[in-house]
This record gives sequence, C-alpha cells and structure tokens, in this order.
Amino acid sequence: MKRCDYFEFKSKNFNILIVEDSSSMIKIINNIFSSSGFNTFLAPTLKETREIMNSNKIDYIILDINLPDGNGYELIKELSSSKAKIIVLTSQTDSQLREVSYQKGIIDFINKDKNFIYKISEIPNLIKQLERNKSKTILIVDDSFVVREQLKDIFSNRNYNTLEAKNAKEALEIIHLNKIDLMLLDLELEESNGYDFLIKNRALILDKLNIKVMIISGNISSNLIRDSFRLGVKEIIRKPYAIEELILKTDIFIGDKDMEDEVTCKTQLLNQYKNTVDRSFIVSKADANGIITYVNEAFCEISGYEEHELIGRAHNIVRHPDMDSSVFKEMWHTIKDLKSSWKGIIKNRKKDGTAYWVKTIINPILDGHNNVMEYIGIRTDITDMEETKEELKAQYDISQNNFQEVMHLSKLYENAIEQTNIILRADKNRVINYANDQFYKISGLTKKELVSKPYNYLKRANNMEESYIENMWNYIAKGNIWKGQISNTFKNGKIYHFLATIVPIINTHGDILEYISIRKDITDIIELHKEIEETQREIIYKMGEIGESRSNETGNHVKRVAEYSRLLAILYGLDEKESEILFTASPMHDIGKVGVPDSILNKPGKLDENEWKIMRKHSVIGYNILKNSKREILKAAAIVAMTHHEKWDGNGYPRNLKGEDIHIYGRITAIADVFDALGSDRCYKKAWEDEAIFKFLEDEKGKHFDPKLIDLFFENIDKFKEIRNRYKD
Repeated sequence: MKRCDYFEFKSKNFNILIVEDSSSMIKIINNIFSSSGFNTFLAPTLKETREIMNSNKIDYIILDINLPDGNGYELIKELSSSKAKIIVLTSQTDSQLREVSYQKGIIDFINKDKNFIYKISEIPNLIKQLERNKSKTILIVDDSFVVREQLKDIFSNRNYNTLEAKNAKEALEIIHLNKIDLMLLDLELEESNGYDFLIKNRALILDKLNIKVMIISGNISSNLIRDSFRLGVKEIIRKPYAIEELILKTDIFIGDKDMEDEVTCKTQLLNQYKNTVDRSFIVSKADANGIITYVNEAFCEISGYEEHELIGRAHNIVRHPDMDSSVFKEMWHTIKDLKSSWKGIIKNRKKDGTAYWVKTIINPILDGHNNVMEYIGIRTDITDMEETKEELKAQYDISQNNFQEVMHLSKLYENAIEQTNIILRADKNRVINYANDQFYKISGLTKKELVSKPYNYLKRANNMEESYIENMWNYIAKGNIWKGQISNTFKNGKIYHFLATIVPIINTHGDILEYISIRKDITDIIELHKEIEETQREIIYKMGEIGESRSNETGNHVKRVAEYSRLLAILYGLDEKESEILFTASPMHDIGKVGVPDSILNKPGKLDENEWKIMRKHSVIGYNILKNSKREILKAAAIVAMTHHEKWDGNGYPRNLKGEDIHIYGRITAIADVFDALGSDRCYKKAWEDEAIFKFLEDEKGKHFDPKLIDLFFENIDKFKEIRNRYKD
C-alpha cells in the first residue's frame, strides 16, 4: 500500500529579503510576508542589500530591478553562485529577456500592473510550492546534452530533483531504481523512438508507477498529438519551447499529481476504516428501497445465511416475529423521511429460527441533492446480554415475592464470576481488603500476607513503569472504568501478565467506596508472543548471515554490526522500540549479495568497472527481496539494504541521496558496517589498525558519514570497542 506522506511547510524557517526603494510598496510587501510567518529583511538600495546578504542566510529575494544606486540585474550576476532564489519585480515585458533570466536562476517575474498586489500576495504560496518541489523528481529523456543541461538548470533552480537519460535503455534503468513524478520525453532518441518506448513500457510507466509524461519534440504532427493523448501523455510541447510555459505546465502537472496522490491515500485510509468496521461489527448495506446490497462476513455468521441468500432480499428476511412493527415504522420515518441516524435494539431471527439481538445504528447516505442513495447498518451482537436480561426478568417474575430467592440468585451469579475470574478489591485508600481463591492460587500469597496491605505491595514487573500504575489510579479515582494490561512478579519469582478491568464502586452521592479489579491471566499468550518474536529475530539473523557468508565474512560481523547499530541508535535518541527494530534489521544489510556472483564477491583484489557495477546492485537486490513484507522488522531491513551505501555528501549509491534525505537507519548502519569491515580481514584486504580506522572515519565526517553520528561514535568509542572484543572472530 502506498504510504501517505503530506508536505509540512513552516514559514518561520525561511528568511525573505525584500529589495524595493518605494517606502509604501516595501511596507505592503513586508506586511504580506510577515503575516504569513516569514522572517523578513528590508533593503531599499543595492548597498544595503549586499550588507544584509553578507551577514545573513537568505532563502528568497524579492527584487525590484530599478533601484536608486544601480540596476537589479547587477545583483543577479553577483548572486549567481548563491543558493538564494530570486523573484523579480519589474515593469518590463520583454519576453526574450525573461527567457534568458530564467536560465540565469530567476524563478519568477511579477509585473507591476493593476494586479500587482494580488500577485505579490501569492508569492508565499509559490515559495511553499518550491519547497514542496524538493521531494519531487523529474526524469529528462533527451539525446541532446545541451537540452538536458538546460532543462536540469531550469528545474534544479525550482528545487526539483532531476535525473537524465540519453536513451530508452538508460531511462528504463532509472525508472526501476527511482521514484519518478514527471518524465520529459524527447521523441527522437539515440538509437530509438521515444513514442515506441512509451508504448512498449506503458503498463509500467503510466499505469503501475503513474508517472506523468510530457513530450517535448521539434517534430509534432496532428496524428502524434492524437495518439499521444490517447496513450496517456499529459502535454506535448514543440521545440523550441518557451521556458516560462514549460515551467508553468510542469508546476501544474506536479500539483495535479500531488492531488491525485492525496486522493489515493485518502481512499486507502477510507478502505482501512471500512475494513476495521467490517472486522469489528456486523455490517450491511441496503439500497433506497431497503433491498440488501452488501453484507460482511460477521452478518452471515450471526444470521446463518450465505451471502448469496441475502443479497437482493429485503432486510425483513431476518426480522423476528416478536418485534413490534411500530419500531420499524419509527425507524423508517427517521432514516427515510427525516434522513437522520436511527439507534435501537432489534431482535432478529437466524436461518435456523433461533433469535439473536443486535444494538443497531442505521445511517442514510445522501447524494448531493439530499436524496437517499443507500442505508448502512452497523450492529453489535448483544445476544448474551439480552438473554441474561430475559433470564433475570423471568427469575424475578417467578421470585418477585421472595426476596431471599432473588438474593440467592445474585449470590450464584457472584460465585460464577468468582470462579471464572481473578478478583482483587481495594478500599478508597488503595488498601487491599479482599482477594478470591483464584488470586491466591496464582500469586502464591496467603490471605494473611495480602489483606490490609497497600496495593503497591504487589510487586510490578520490570517492564511496567511506576507512572503507568499511577496514571491508572488517577484515572479510576475520577470514577472511570480502567482497562489495560498489568504485569506482576509473584512469590515464586515468575512474571504473570493480566488483562484487567478496574471498576470504582460509587454510592448514590458520587463517593468512591472501593475498587474491584477483575483479571484474566494472559501469561501464556504473552510468552508465546515473545517466543514468536524471538523466532522471527533468529530467522532474520540467519538470513543476514547467509548474505555475509557468501562473501566469506563471519557471522560475528553481522552480530557486531547489529550491536553497533543499536548502540548508535540509542545514542542518537531513537526510542527503545525503534532501536531494537534496527538491531534486528541491520544484520540483513547485505542480504542482496545472494544475487551477486561468487567470482565478484570473493575476488582477491580491486574490482574492475563492470564488476563494481554488478556489486553495487546488491543494495537494490536486497531492497527488492524485502520491500513487500508486511512485517515491521523486514520493512526496516529493506530500508537498511537500500540506503546503507548512501553517503552524506550525495556521492553514494544506489540513489545518490544526500544528508538527512538518507534514512537514519541507513546512516547508522553505514558507520557500523564500515567500522567493522575496516577492522576485519577480507579476501581483498587485511584488517586496518585502530589508528587508521579512526582517522578514516574522522576524514569522512560530513562526506561519507553523518557528522552528528560520527561525533557520537567517538564520544563513546570505548563502548564500541567493548562490543568488538565481545564478538571477536
């Protein structure tokens, strides 16, 4: 399932320099940006602009071309190497000048016309879009080096990630290894035809990956336009193209894809909600006439009917004759006439004639004209409760003149609860005043040892924080019923796990008299779960060893990498759960080596260019092996496999990710793997001395490795050495 990631923009993180000599205009522009949360700097002259630029990190410049002490284009030339993005304010309409300016790094022009203020007010949205562009990738497929470089400059200036291919083969390789949002496709490619390439790979490019395609060509016919649009191409632009038009259409396509992705994600979420409801409740749908159109598995199970026996039938197929018809009249009036939700308890009849009760909510689904399209019914099985109520009523009717009989029945019910549950009671001061035989049996405690002791006399297990118990008491002290897991260490030293419901007993004045805890022993279930987790970890560990063993590396290598990774994750600030996930997943960093020939893996010496190209593929191979797993650990292992050879400065592989764009799992595992590899004998090298290893790591800080992680490594070097000594080869 596609992950739903939504762009979060924080204007306070951006510095805006407004260069305008008009005092009234600079005030208006400043108000627009300040009210949007940006940090603003004001400069009426080129001189003041230069002073501000020298003293501050500026992200965006709003630049008036005509200034008292010079022309704004002078500043543009000076800032050609700066990372600041420039938006020009001008009265000029020279299209040729604008084309040239776009190529020199200007991202937009704002004409000083009657709509000037409105255009200025839209610049914050433009900046937001430019920042969103950093997560988008455009693939340029053109056999002209000049065209590729020009397009790269244009799109890079607008913060897009750009990849390039000079032919269909290169394009396909890039598509397989990267997430592409938009492809600019030239039709006349080296050794191939762009249109044929698109037809051949339509299923992958347009259907599966949903890559938007824009054709750019100097040879465009009406037939090509017709066939391309039918194929799924979104736009065709004729060479030579207008840069401003190209930028505008690209931004529109990217924006459209964002909306499509958001709709897809929201649809996926809705389906998850539906599945959750289907798994938790008894669900049916009926059309506007009350004819059943959908039932879930729970509906079939409780009614005894097969799905095909219910679809197309009226809901009265399960109506019980005991139900008063006035209930259904009132229900239909509510959902059909008033078009409101109806709630109630309904007695139904199964296929075999037996009765069942459901607590029901029926919602009418309306179209845009407020007409009922269908009805959705969500039900909860309350048969046990209703049968108990009926039984109690029957007993009461029989024994209404015999209070003692009623008390006797009540005692029987109490005894039944006592026999099937673990009961503990405490007074309002948290002092234990009662425990049933089941509690004494499982705890090993006696009545003398337990009664009159404070509740905290029961030793909590190490995995239970004191704050957890205190929060529980604070919750029930307010009159709430608490449900949750409690773990205790009892007399025999064994840890027992319980699902507990704690009910405050309240008198008619609202005062708490005591607390009753009803527990279910789930120790066996918890221990089984732990055993399953350990088994999963062992299997994953062995899989990691397989990858390492192919290159004649010891199993201790993956053990050390796992331990290094967990330690570094904890030092970095990842929580215990995430650190453990990385500990378990990191041994699989080189699982992709199963797809690399032995002749390359075990070559004693330097690999040639082709061999190295094959070796680098192990990251992608490992990712593809693991990526489709639904298990959290294997998902993490896929990330590690793909990213542990990426470098902080962007010169790694397979995706040339940079800085924090590299997942923290990959950044951590990279240091762990390299530290251990350098200190170990391999077929192609001898182990390095510590001094050489530490010098290499320090030299590669900010290049190969995350600087913060390297600092943490050296601050805790003794801990890493201890791990290395513990797991010597």
